[in-house]
Amino acid sequence: MKGVILAGGLATRLRPLTSVTNKHLLPVYNKPMIYYPLEMMKRIGMKEVLLITSGGHVGDFANLLLSGEEFGLRLYYAIQQNPAGGIADGLKLAEEFARKEPILVILGDNIFNFDLTASIVRFEETLARDRKAAMVFGVHRKKLAQQYGVIEMDKNGRVLSIEEKPENPKSDIAQTGIYVYDQRVFDFARDLKPSARGQFEVTDLNNIYLKEQSLLCETIDWWVDAGTSHDELLQANIQVAELVKQGKL
Repeated sequence: MKGVILAGGLATRLRPLTSVTNKHLLPVYNKPMIYYPLEMMKRIGMKEVLLITSGGHVGDFANLLLSGEEFGLRLYYAIQQNPAGGIADGLKLAEEFARKEPILVILGDNIFNFDLTASIVRFEETLARDRKAAMVFGVHRKKLAQQYGVIEMDKNGRVLSIEEKPENPKSDIAQTGIYVYDQRVFDFARDLKPSARGQFEVTDLNNIYLKEQSLLCETIDWWVDAGTSHDELLQANIQVAELVKQGKL
């Protein structure tokens, strides 16, 4: 399995903080935001990671992270030419890097303290048995789930539906930016059509797996999306600082 971190986008909602830098280089408590997904990759034993970014900041990432040796990883870089192209568009750049292996994808502004090791084992066992599998991750958000994509799943962890910001959510499980895909993901991504907002949506990609009943879900304990707004970035700093001081992150 290979690791992919998506760290592109325009981050217009975080301006002026992002007027001269990529949002994933902004500090969250005591380190740059991009350190958190890299440390999670290291925790589960990932050896090779592709960092996909956009705009003129790839040199900033390379100057900071170098070859990835600090994280015990071999780090590669790719540039998404259209920063507004969407998550699924960025994923297409990982096909040659993946070399027909499954991929673990983490959005670069997602911070969490859940060890993915057991989930990866479950994914690999399912893939070996069924020859097809994908996995999404959710977090219980009783009051705020409708602000995200909402995941409905059965007792075995198989996804029944994913609804984007529904008025009447079918569950309290909010979708995070953590995904695992089998090697077919690149074929599916190539066949996607742009959405109404002109992006290649990860939701459309996940729906392909959902329709063939091969989409699994795991729930995690704590998660924050640090890159959606100034308020979310502030809350991420506060929560991460507390968890670090408690030795939980």
